Amino acid sequence: MTKSVHSLYIFSMSAVVVIVTAYLWIAGNSFYSLPLEERFYHPDYNWFKPSGLFGQGLGVIGTFMIAFGVAIYIARKNHGFMEKYLRIKYLLEFHIFLCTLGPILILFHTSFKFGGIVSIAFWSMIAIVASGVVGRFIYVQIPRNIQGQALGLEQIHNKQKVMLEGLKEGDVLTEDQLKVLLDSGLKSKKRYNIAKGYLKLSKASRKEKMQVLEILNKEKHLESKIANLSTMKTLFKYWHVIHKPFALIMLFVVLIHIGVTVTMGYTWIF
Repeated sequence: MTKSVHSLYIFSMSAVVVIVTAYLWIAGNSFYSLPLEERFYHPDYNWFKPSGLFGQGLGVIGTFMIAFGVAIYIARKNHGFMEKYLRIKYLLEFHIFLCTLGPILILFHTSFKFGGIVSIAFWSMIAIVASGVVGRFIYVQIPRNIQGQALGLEQIHNKQKVMLEGLKEGDVLTEDQLKVLLDSGLKSKKRYNIAKGYLKLSKASRKEKMQVLEILNKEKHLESKIANLSTMKTLFKYWHVIHKPFALIMLFVVLIHIGVTVTMGYTWIF
């Protein structure tokens, strides 16, 4: 999938979420905006109420979307399901799409009325969605960027070495100065500051000085970015500590809710 197609893929799913949310609110605004005690008298009460054909349908479809989004992602990530056809990166986007739209449908299913055990499931769902967005932000950067940035940093180091040795050959840097600047254990920020001090006393032209400082500055920024991404990689390991427990809590409560609903005879169209 090319970058432009991938962008269109994400945009299309985002558009669907926005359009569906807008439609649901516009269609039921006259009902959802009423105080709870007045909704019974709304002409479409039996349609929009949580146990109504429309209201319960939103709950069933929303729950199915979440269950399917979670199941197919886990099957692919942990068990290699359809590994040749489903790239984990794009499946993650689809997983997020289903697990964003699904909760929105469930929100309208409740008709914005939360109470008892259902409120536990709802707030667990909100926590899952929020942590999922954060997890996605971390995940999409780590695999590609750390490898790519590390490669870029290596190229900068090679170019930096050639340039500094070239300055030495022109009697701009002493042997000791060159040894200090080429020390691989030296932090990029410190190397940059030391180089600035050396170059102030150097016979190099202004252009040569600017070239050296530019490439040392690139090294400094890139090294900082890699450090940040490495931190994100570490954070991602602990992200599941938040995401998974809330998912299990929601699953447990939803199963209870479905069991009670079916027992009471609310089976939607089945």
